[in-house]
Amino acid sequence: MLHNPKARHTARATQFLYLAVLAALVITTFYPAPIEGVSIALILSVKLVPMLALAIPVFRGNNRGYIWLAFVVIFYFTQAVVSSWLSQGAPGPVTLMLLTMLLFIVAMVHLKVNRPVAG
Repeated sequence: MLHNPKARHTARATQFLYLAVLAALVITTFYPAPIEGVSIALILSVKLVPMLALAIPVFRGNNRGYIWLAFVVIFYFTQAVVSSWLSQGAPGPVTLMLLTMLLFIVAMVHLKVNRPVAG
């Protein structure tokens, strides 16, 4: 629920980044090459289920859902930073790191802008 007309922009930016992170998670599963001997469905479910559980709150603009999104994104960011370091700056992990960082920041800005008006 939007409490402030300005929050529409931050909500749209958060939704865009949310979808971009989901896309990056799927792409990094197959690029540069899938891991041999491991089920692709298992990898995708481990990567996507925590984020997909937050889809409804993100697209409805629920502030509590945005707070949970921020908690979950921190784990994805941490994993992306470690992968970026170990891969010596491979484009996939670096892109995921930047997207998760931006998603966290924009979600927090949205929460700041979308505070309920005291009255």
